[in-house]
Amino acid sequence: MSTRQVSKPHGRPVAVLVAACLAGCATYQARPLPEQASSASSLAQLRGYDAAAQPLDMPAVERLVLLNDPDLRNARYRRRVAQAQRRQDGVVANPVVGGSVGYLLSGPGDATAWTASLGQDITSLVTLRPRREAARSSADAIDAGLLWESWQTLGKARLLVIGLVEGQRLIELQQQVLQRLAQRESRLARAIAVGDVDRVAAAPDVAAAAEARAALDELQRRQLDQRQQLNALLGLRPEAAVPLASPAPPELDAASIREQAAGIGRRRPDLVALQLGYQAQEATLRAAVLAQFPPLAIGYDASQDNSRVRNGGPAVSFALPIFDHHQGSVAVASATRDQLRHEYAARLAASHDEIDALLAQYLQLQAQRQALSPALDDAERTAARAAHAAQSRLLDWRGSVDLDVAALNRRMAQVAIEQAMLERQAALALLVGRGMPTSLEQDVIAP
Repeated sequence: MSTRQVSKPHGRPVAVLVAACLAGCATYQARPLPEQASSASSLAQLRGYDAAAQPLDMPAVERLVLLNDPDLRNARYRRRVAQAQRRQDGVVANPVVGGSVGYLLSGPGDATAWTASLGQDITSLVTLRPRREAARSSADAIDAGLLWESWQTLGKARLLVIGLVEGQRLIELQQQVLQRLAQRESRLARAIAVGDVDRVAAAPDVAAAAEARAALDELQRRQLDQRQQLNALLGLRPEAAVPLASPAPPELDAASIREQAAGIGRRRPDLVALQLGYQAQEATLRAAVLAQFPPLAIGYDASQDNSRVRNGGPAVSFALPIFDHHQGSVAVASATRDQLRHEYAARLAASHDEIDALLAQYLQLQAQRQALSPALDDAERTAARAAHAAQSRLLDWRGSVDLDVAALNRRMAQVAIEQAMLERQAALALLVGRGMPTSLEQDVIAP
């Protein structure tokens, strides 16, 4: 009876151990895919929308894009996966427990034989620090990559806003051109009908009106395409209305851009991501070098034979490095590090070249704008005098329309140059990382 009383409590520690292991386990819950999904139909349905801020200026558009762009929201889930992988790569290997039971089948013995062992992989402990460093740098590289993806998306949104606002100005001017030419075409048609004007002589005027209609159609198609692209970045349906405020006039300090370009390695998220990736590969190479030593495990073994003789003592196991010396893993890690080094140098050089090219383009556009300004003023004054002379019947109405259209075309040329300057300005801000933090520890990823 006493044996039974002693043996009963033995199950409690086992039950507690099993319960503790189960408490730390994750559980599974099914999560089916949605049957229907749709984008927002209005700005009021977007996260972070302020009804009082209409029309939307550039900062408001950027904030809405960061909060609602579907691709960026998907990228944030990739960040969660990277953070989970970081935790997994930094975990210490579990101890290994082993055991066996040998029931007495025959012979002089009078007991059940058993063996038990407890071991710990020492190699995993040796490589733990570089593996944790590699996991941390890899996760930080994912963060920097997400930041660069967000930054590029904002750059695309800026270009779309510029294209939409300036494109609307071009459409309004082109509509005025078409209106003037259509009025002249209508008057020519009446003159041809009564025989005052020859049809062949009116052909250039008719062709000019047709070209103006085609140009207006092209501008309107481009406007619709850009509006749909912006709506997609905002997570809106294609037909949703997005009122936009005009961006500030183009203004760029070339000296400031060149100064900022010198520090793009600290500011540009893509370059920061490459740096972090290189740091992760450095740690991976160190771990590969440490792991080339024979895998070693240390533990404790105990046993009992069928005659109740018990043994116990330390146990050591390791692999003999006869065939695999781990040189392959070291070579792969070293080659990958060299590849990342050259990739970073190439990206850095290409970025500086692109910045220099855009600066040269901006300065050229600035000079063209300055050269066009006096010619535009002269054309508008001439068109105004011609319109007054035509009303006084001192000038042929066809000539007056030609001068008016010429002035409108020069105004459209100025708008096109300003749009190109704004686009180069936005591209330069993207390339130099203007507004990006210089500290890698700052978390600027949108929630």
